[in-house]
Amino acid sequence: MSWLKEFKTFAMRGNVIDLAVGVVIGGAFGKIVTALVDQVIMPPIGFLTGGIDFSSWAIPLGTAVEGKPEVSIKIGAFLNTVIQFVIVAFAIFLLIKVLNSVKKKEEAAPAKPSAEVALLTEIRDALKERR
Repeated sequence: MSWLKEFKTFAMRGNVIDLAVGVVIGGAFGKIVTALVDQVIMPPIGFLTGGIDFSSWAIPLGTAVEGKPEVSIKIGAFLNTVIQFVIVAFAIFLLIKVLNSVKKKEEAAPAKPSAEVALLTEIRDALKERR
């Protein structure tokens, strides 16, 4: 089998396509969470803390020199990223929790016997009654 056919077989497997869909949806979800944190959550927190804009909150390490920007530790950007991570992690936790509960319900429900098994059971019961 040529490597091109092997790659095509690999790329068309269901798991790879599911992963690709997950990555695309995850990227879009990440943008939504970023907007939520930057535009909805952080402004009220900044207001409650006396007007601090966390996105530009930084600790300068040096001053700007000859057109180069100052060197600083951007704590606000890090804080926004941590909040985004917590939101995404919580959303994934909720999704996994729902999927696990659905899976448990499927496992808990007894499976119906197949038509052949049901027929054989009827035949067995009929034979027992004849004795």
